[in-house]
Amino acid sequence: MSKSLVTGGAGFIGAEVTKLLAGRGHHVTVFDLHPNEERLEGAKVELAQGDLGDASAVDQIVRQAKPDVIYHFGGMLSVPSEADHVASFRANALGTFNVLEAARKFGLPRVIFSSTMATFGMDIEGRVIDDSTLQRPNLFYGATKVFSEHMGLWFKRKHGLDFRGLRYPGIVGPGVTTPGVAQYNSWMIDAAIKGKPFTVWVRPDTRHAILYYRDAANAVLQLVDAPIRDLKRSVYVVAGTQPSPSAGELLDEVKRQIPEAVIRFEVDEEKQGVMDDLERPIDDGNALREWGWHPAFGLAEMVSDMRRWHETGKQRDGEQRSRSSSRGSSSDV
Repeated sequence: MSKSLVTGGAGFIGAEVTKLLAGRGHHVTVFDLHPNEERLEGAKVELAQGDLGDASAVDQIVRQAKPDVIYHFGGMLSVPSEADHVASFRANALGTFNVLEAARKFGLPRVIFSSTMATFGMDIEGRVIDDSTLQRPNLFYGATKVFSEHMGLWFKRKHGLDFRGLRYPGIVGPGVTTPGVAQYNSWMIDAAIKGKPFTVWVRPDTRHAILYYRDAANAVLQLVDAPIRDLKRSVYVVAGTQPSPSAGELLDEVKRQIPEAVIRFEVDEEKQGVMDDLERPIDDGNALREWGWHPAFGLAEMVSDMRRWHETGKQRDGEQRSRSSSRGSSSDV
């Protein structure tokens, strides 16, 4: 039986990865600072509470779990990282070092890392973001993730670790609570489903790269299954529907499925400026060519799956997914 250790395995994407691994019959151990059993309902896993910044705690869980693969999803997101850079360094940079060092010490072959489009920052050269775009993060969160990526690359070069990572765009899904300037995507859908009015703080033509949380988790398994001989790099950008949907296009889909939704636009110029600086088309063609990446959820599937989630009161697999040729955090900027 395969053994997997998922740091942050009770978090938003981490919990979905955990359930997918358990569904494959893996023996899964979750290491999380705040284990949330409700997110893992129905999954047979072992839960362990601990701090990634504590090297002895990381060593202990790796020694006990003896995983074949560590899925490293633990850490702090952008908004709390900006509020407490010391805690962010401990969780993200030091935490990643502790995971990589434990893998080295105990002879583990593979670490899968969750990175973010926030590694590219706002001073972006060119009109398209791809795997070769220069990373100049302006957020402390992005800086810790760039450092973590390069630590992983060093452990790969120096110690032969099979280090693989994904740079996620904005993640959309039900029940998101982390604040962020692009969070209107998830909150617009959630509010409409709950019958609550919602005000979008950007223009209707504002576009933002998003990825549904189930696609984000499925990408992990697609990447880990890829033969190493097919991979020409270690860390990949991934995206959902391309071109990135606008706020107005998302509203149109919400209104199509929930005609009574009350959504209005009231532009916050500061947030709008951040979004205008951030947005670029994303070219994730390397992931497509090298390991078959292809998202399953477009706007219609996102909204309908979130409606099912709210109707059942728990996360369920979406029965209907689109595998059309149209293309559909972690960044939570």
